[in-house]
Amino acid sequence: MENRTYTADAEPGDHVTVAGWVHEVRDLGGIAFLILRDTSGKIQVKFEKDEMDEELVETGLGVHRESVIAVTGDVEEEDRAPTGVEMLPESVDVLNEADAELPLDPSGKVDADLSTRLDNRTLDLRKEEVQAVFEIRAEILRAVRDYFRSIGSTEINTPKIVATGTEGGTELFPITYFGEEAFMNQSPQLFKQLMVGSGLERVFEVGPIFRAEEHNTPRHLNEATMIDFESAFIDHEEAMDVCEGTLKAAYEAVEENCAAELELLGYDDFASPDGDFPRLTYEEAIERINATGELDEQLVWGDDLSTEAERALGDDVGGHYFITDWPSEIKPFYIQDYEDDPELSKGFDLMHPRMELVSGGQREHRYDALVEGFEQQGLDPEQFDYYTKMFKYGMPPHAGWAYGVERLVMTMLDLDNIREAVLFPRDRQRLSP
Repeated sequence: MENRTYTADAEPGDHVTVAGWVHEVRDLGGIAFLILRDTSGKIQVKFEKDEMDEELVETGLGVHRESVIAVTGDVEEEDRAPTGVEMLPESVDVLNEADAELPLDPSGKVDADLSTRLDNRTLDLRKEEVQAVFEIRAEILRAVRDYFRSIGSTEINTPKIVATGTEGGTELFPITYFGEEAFMNQSPQLFKQLMVGSGLERVFEVGPIFRAEEHNTPRHLNEATMIDFESAFIDHEEAMDVCEGTLKAAYEAVEENCAAELELLGYDDFASPDGDFPRLTYEEAIERINATGELDEQLVWGDDLSTEAERALGDDVGGHYFITDWPSEIKPFYIQDYEDDPELSKGFDLMHPRMELVSGGQREHRYDALVEGFEQQGLDPEQFDYYTKMFKYGMPPHAGWAYGVERLVMTMLDLDNIREAVLFPRDRQRLSP
């Protein structure tokens, strides 16, 4: 809109046109106020009924909440106004009238359950605190990308329609691709490994993944956004260093650049993680979990960690930490085992006290050992020929990891449900909007 001024930029003495949504109308008799909201904030528009054109007053005060309007007028100082200024309108143009009955209240005065909010996400996002979550999410992604570039990593984009799954077919969404069966990709894992064998060497990707898991929990999605990293000529220890660096960079950027959003969300004591993250072996982890006495049954070697086990260990550690040296049988075929102990893998997870954030490790770069790993996990190496054959042509040692953006946002902001960290969630029950 030509010559439009944002409400935050309107100063006493200005003659401006502001445009946005009708947030609230308060009629006090001889005087009335309309609160107009745009992306920068709010401004009070004052209507003095006896001194203004009757049609102007009727237009301004008769418009429904959440209608889109443009107001032109003078800006004056007013200490009693919410932002210290108010407008005296000379014109009000209704650009789009909203229905009188709204499915939820964007002002936040009346609460709505999460399902109603997600059914009406556009309205829900008009709330400042909801917008704040996604401003913080955007800052996390900016900071992570900057960190990756600072260590010489190239951003890539890999296919999301694939002929075979990354880790088998049990969690795949099948689709029809020109008369043939194809799948939505579970992970860019195999493609990013192929890239470290190219001249790029060190790569990262921020993109969607699809998992047909029949979960219905507050921390699982069927479509998620993953941050993936892979680098040639590093081991699992160095990969953990990079992983820790990205997470700290994200926290520090939010702390430095999102003060207003954190205040809206009620975080008075937000702080970046301090010090190095502890690195516990899997064996040490199950010993500490058992020592807490929080589980009904003691864990034994080879058990995966349940939600209750993760929570018990998280409470015991009290911050982010790594679990390293997992049993080989638990980790995927592409994770390398220790030469002196094949039952131990060089896989790791980065944990938040509430849940797992990252899975990673050093990869098996030797062709024969890689094919053997496929066979041990019941997968047919020939179905992955596009991947395995490249390991015959000089694949360097490499390592990497991946974590979900939504889980990072959820744990950073202590959200109750992962769906609050994604614009339009996809789960077992939700395919629209």
